[in-house]
Amino acid sequence: MLRRALWSALAIVAVAVVIGAVTRQSWMPAARARLLSWLDAPTPPIDEPGRDADDHAGHDHAGHDEGNSLELSKQAQANIGLKLAKVELSTFLRSIAIPGLIVERPGRSSQAITAPFGGIVTNIYSSQGEAVRPGQKLFDLQLTHEDLVQGQGDFLKVAEELDVIENEIRRLEKIAAEGGIPGRQVLERQYERQNKQAVLRAQHQALLLHGLSEAQVNNIQETRTLLRELTVVAPADLGAAQKPTTAGKLPTNDLFEIRDLRVTKGQNVAAGEIVAVLTDYEELLIEGNAFDKDVRGVNKAVEKDWSATAVLDTDEATPEKIDGLKILYVAGTVDPESRTFHFYLSLPNKLVRDFANPDGRHFISWQFKPGQRVQLSVPTEEWKDRIVLPVDAVAQDGVETYVFSPNGDHFDRRPVHVEYRDRFSVVIANDGSLFPGDVVAVSGAQQMQLALKNKSGGGIDPHAGHNH
Repeated sequence: MLRRALWSALAIVAVAVVIGAVTRQSWMPAARARLLSWLDAPTPPIDEPGRDADDHAGHDHAGHDEGNSLELSKQAQANIGLKLAKVELSTFLRSIAIPGLIVERPGRSSQAITAPFGGIVTNIYSSQGEAVRPGQKLFDLQLTHEDLVQGQGDFLKVAEELDVIENEIRRLEKIAAEGGIPGRQVLERQYERQNKQAVLRAQHQALLLHGLSEAQVNNIQETRTLLRELTVVAPADLGAAQKPTTAGKLPTNDLFEIRDLRVTKGQNVAAGEIVAVLTDYEELLIEGNAFDKDVRGVNKAVEKDWSATAVLDTDEATPEKIDGLKILYVAGTVDPESRTFHFYLSLPNKLVRDFANPDGRHFISWQFKPGQRVQLSVPTEEWKDRIVLPVDAVAQDGVETYVFSPNGDHFDRRPVHVEYRDRFSVVIANDGSLFPGDVVAVSGAQQMQLALKNKSGGGIDPHAGHNH
């Protein structure tokens, strides 16, 4: 019996030796590497008197699953721009993406400057692209407008006749007081004066309607000189009268840009001809283009008074976001060309450049300009009590999604379920994988996931890729 057991054991050993010899190419390199690493391992420190802790004090190796934990140096944390935040429950507004375009406010952002009279341009004070203030000189016109010349002549003639009548009345009043003439003659002259005064007032108003100012008309009457040249100035009502002055809104800007200069020195222009176009981009509009399936969502955002967000694609790594945009109105008709519904949002603007040359010429530049394309995020659904994190807080690895939580000097990887993701945010399911009050990294998660994979795959078989 004993001999039979001995022969059985020898047979098992022989079979194992044969199998090991046949499969040595697969297990021998790993065994050799493990043996070498064991031989090269440092000798554990020996406790000495006065030594309170070993060289690994402060490292809680037992508290980390090395396959799901990563240690980052301060330099590595700075390289990925690491930021930490506490998990909180909040309300998330699910949105739809709609293309948009920055446009002018019709009738408000631009104003055409017209020649008030026909004439020849004798001087141009500003250039195209320059910024001007209300009342600043734009052009000098030598007047050739026939109606204006005739109107000034008639006005001056009546003013002179009225002076003659005034002098005659004063002379007759002295004679009548001495009994030399009847008082009826004085009354007739007074009636004539009233008639001339009425004609003068009518002609005064006619000159104002022609475009002359009150001061210019009064100057013609006082100096008895016709106006031969007129200076066209920037209007005062382009900006200040149209801009918000309520507390909390944008400050009033008094600079208007000459977008289009249409005259040259010596040019003969007709009355009413457009000579320049001034613009004020302190407030613009965003025109959204919604398809039929999006109109209900846009109307709901208007009804709930939810704010939209616009995203501008720039050369920067992070796109520029404009939050807190209110939808002003939705157009009542469909655009016949694009077959979309237009809706409009108010877009406050701000100056990014205000430069003055040594000669006093101003040049300005606005942050937003008509024609820029944007992507609108319009809220359509409200989710309460959700865990909302920035999109950079989660890492994707196949079908798994992870976040990283600090644990001492390590960051532990934690699997989570993402309920919704857009360009900037992710909604994490409140299923116990995260709890309010937990601290997670809200940036650099994908870089940490890559580093963790590199760490776990560091011991690569040197024979990988070789077919022995």
